Amino acid sequence: VQLQASGGGLVQAGGSMRLSCAASGRTFSTYAMGWFRQAPGKEREFVSTISRSGGTTYYADSVKGRFTISRDNAKNTVYLQMNSLKPEDTAVYYCVADSRTVLPTNPNYWGKGTQVTVSS
Repeated sequence: VQLQASGGGLVQAGGSMRLSCAASGRTFSTYAMGWFRQAPGKEREFVSTISRSGGTTYYADSVKGRFTISRDNAKNTVYLQMNSLKPEDTAVYYCVADSRTVLPTNPNYWGKGTQVTVSS
């Protein structure tokens, strides 16, 4: 599966942004999907994941209550709605996918990433 993320950019602290990730292929609904991010000088970290049906979601503690992941299997797209953004959310955000039921710590498929910059 090929993944193409979009929607990144510059936003002020406290603002909102929605990332989208379009996936190729006809088997999108068979993949667990998620988002990772990597800030400058830091290791890549898990942000959120959503199950194949969209019925189960998980979030990193750092984004819980502020970010919402969702998916539209008819459109082969996963979204990350980010609210109350903080400067520490600044990072390159990567869309990921894996055919396993639960998204592992190192998913099989990665998109190219989209830059999110939150100014203070």
